[in-house]
Amino acid sequence: MTDTPLPPDELAHRLTEVFDLVGPLYRRVQRKVEEAAPLEGVSVGVRAVLDLLRAQGPMTVPQMGRAQSLSRQFVQRMVNDAGSRGWVETVPNPAHRRSSLIRLTDEGCTVIAAVTTREHALLRQVGGDLTDAQVTACVQVLGRMVALFDDVDVN
Repeated sequence: MTDTPLPPDELAHRLTEVFDLVGPLYRRVQRKVEEAAPLEGVSVGVRAVLDLLRAQGPMTVPQMGRAQSLSRQFVQRMVNDAGSRGWVETVPNPAHRRSSLIRLTDEGCTVIAAVTTREHALLRQVGGDLTDAQVTACVQVLGRMVALFDDVDVN
């Protein structure tokens, strides 16, 4: 392991290793979240919406779709589900009359806090003596890979 940038062909091979891990990791995490869904009644999609609103504040459905690389229609279904449970509410958008803002309710804040607290406890078990530099590098690599596909239409 060196600090020398990899040549493009070698980099492509190494990034394939990352893709080979990301898919199974995503599916396993999704299943784990769904296993716990009966506890809070939160699906993976609704959890993503609640967490995004917790982190970013009120947003429109199209903004949430772009931020999560999800179709507007899928995000709308998740918002509708969360709204039916009283976790989000629609408020007027001063910047755009026809595209309302979605924001967390107090109950939604409580639910996403419970979900993320449970997830945090699970993630504490990762172990492996990982360093901050390693996690920073991982985030940097995944961020670059996401940026490579910014032009992909998700709708």
